[in-house]
Amino acid sequence: MSLCVVVLAAGKGTRMRSSLPKVLHPMAGRPMLDHVLGTAQELGAVANHVVYGFGGDQVQAAMAHRDVHWHEQAEQLGTGHAVMQAIDEIADDAHVLILYGDVPLLKATTLQALADLGGDDGLAVLTVMAADPTGYGRIVRDGQNQVLAIVEHKDATDAQREIREVNTGVMAARGHHLRGWLNRLDNDNQQNEYYLTDIVALAVADGVPVRAHVAEHEAETMGVNDKVHLAEVEAEHRRRTADALMRDGVTLIDPSRIDVRGSLTCGEDVVIDVNAVFIGEVRLGDGVHIGPNNVVIDSEIEDGTVLHANNVIEKSHLGPNCQIGPYARVRPETYLGSQVKLGNFVEVKKSNIAKGSKVNHLTYVGDATLGESVNVGAGTVTCNYDGANKHHTHLGDRVFIGSGTMLVAPVDVGEGATIGAGSVISKAAPAEKLTVSRSKQVTVDGWKRPVKNAKS
Repeated sequence: MSLCVVVLAAGKGTRMRSSLPKVLHPMAGRPMLDHVLGTAQELGAVANHVVYGFGGDQVQAAMAHRDVHWHEQAEQLGTGHAVMQAIDEIADDAHVLILYGDVPLLKATTLQALADLGGDDGLAVLTVMAADPTGYGRIVRDGQNQVLAIVEHKDATDAQREIREVNTGVMAARGHHLRGWLNRLDNDNQQNEYYLTDIVALAVADGVPVRAHVAEHEAETMGVNDKVHLAEVEAEHRRRTADALMRDGVTLIDPSRIDVRGSLTCGEDVVIDVNAVFIGEVRLGDGVHIGPNNVVIDSEIEDGTVLHANNVIEKSHLGPNCQIGPYARVRPETYLGSQVKLGNFVEVKKSNIAKGSKVNHLTYVGDATLGESVNVGAGTVTCNYDGANKHHTHLGDRVFIGSGTMLVAPVDVGEGATIGAGSVISKAAPAEKLTVSRSKQVTVDGWKRPVKNAKS
């Protein structure tokens, strides 16, 4: 099947109350339109046609990573009019699937079933049984349960408004059928618009079979018209993601409080506590434990590593059996070997820390290489920035850095060296020796602490 997808994405989305085009509002960290095009890619579409309008430059720039044929709808004269903008570039023998840029939750399996139902000779419409059908086009069937028409809510009779089966707007048909029906549309309705739904009655008149595929879940067909709807589709996406993770064996302490904004791949026996946020591409090995309130961005965490509460891990690689935090920040280009420990309020940036090393609390390590079994005491700072350039700090295996040490880069501390607490180290410290750099301690006799002047 040669499948072409047409995505309608021209609306401004006035009810969003935003200068951002509606289809660019993010769901799970990506624009809604990107989710729709991603689903089209899963279906193997040979061409994606996007009809744009408000904020066209922004929309095209945001989708620059997608292979898209762009069509402008300068005036928003209805859904039928929108599809007209793309139809001239679609071959007569193509199977055409019409989607919407603000309906991001439709599954590829649902859409494939719809496309298959249309086949070579018919028109397929995606419907759903709505708990509250107010505002939606009703599916009108005959005595043999065949689809006769879709009647918009504002044009429906009282009897038709009692119908719960509603149109989702998603359709599939061959290109030559679609072209003929679009050419016959008129705008004789209350809105003076060209309704795509009117092609159903035209297909019936032509003797073309109209087949309805009823979506399994109403939530899958949710569209977004305002921020309330956006929050609802976001919540449904989170629920769907949580269910998939648990079916794959992941333990979620509270499935309602996990947020995956990208892809999350987990090994066996992974435990994720509440309010964890995963952004971009994240991989968790076997036995990883993610404590509460962690944020992990484009990173890999190997087997057995534990993130205690309230850490931020970004674009880094954490080796097996590490202990992180709480309240650690691991910035991009950090690589931790196995059994590394980062304590409370530690920040590490663009550094390699080898097996068994410990960086204790209230410490900053940046642009550094730490060998195996290094111990960095509390309050240590690698002074890597001179105001213009960054410089490197190297600590050999088994180095012990006393608390409150300033390592002024570039600097090298040899294997097995010990640095006394409170030192400022700006020159190489030799291996296996103690290096101390402190000012002389002085006690001033007769000194008195200042007191505040009495208020007049």
